[in-house]
Amino acid sequence: MEYTLAIDNTPDSVEGGTGILLLHPSTGETDRIDTEFLATDTDAMLVISTRTTAREVKQKLEYYEVDEESATILDTLSVERGYTRRQSENVRYASAPDDLEGIVEETEAFLAEHDGKLRVSFDSVTELIYYADEERALEAVADILELLEEYDAVGLFHLADEVHDQETVDAFRERFDGVIELAEDGTVTSEF
Repeated sequence: MEYTLAIDNTPDSVEGGTGILLLHPSTGETDRIDTEFLATDTDAMLVISTRTTAREVKQKLEYYEVDEESATILDTLSVERGYTRRQSENVRYASAPDDLEGIVEETEAFLAEHDGKLRVSFDSVTELIYYADEERALEAVADILELLEEYDAVGLFHLADEVHDQETVDAFRERFDGVIELAEDGTVTSEF
């Protein structure tokens, strides 16, 4: 299955099973790229958030006019922070940002339950490393990349590159089919 990419300076489309790494400055405006990725040529989307709560993700989708009806949000922060949470069809919860097993299981459940063109956004791998550790984060990312392949879906994974040493960035970079780099000034380059 082909997926359209509506992101500047990237290929027009990618094959199902493609994992894309978004390297960005920690202060970078990633929401624009994330929502362009999610809003185009999609039947259902999963937003895995280790950085913001489900409420904040909903606000972002609304602000960028992404079809919320087709979005499922996996909130990994609210339980740990003690916020009130109501599991619904469109909002799922992991017990903590380092509940990697739960994150992978929820990703698989989403992919198994939906048909058509499926997109997954993981915001952010940097936070995952902070909560879990690099090795466990690499394993979880590898598991999700395998699921994307198995279900013919595509995924965009956020990594704030200057927060990590080059060795860490390279370890993640080599696992992906494509890399999009967002510069401080908003310029986008990519390598597929």
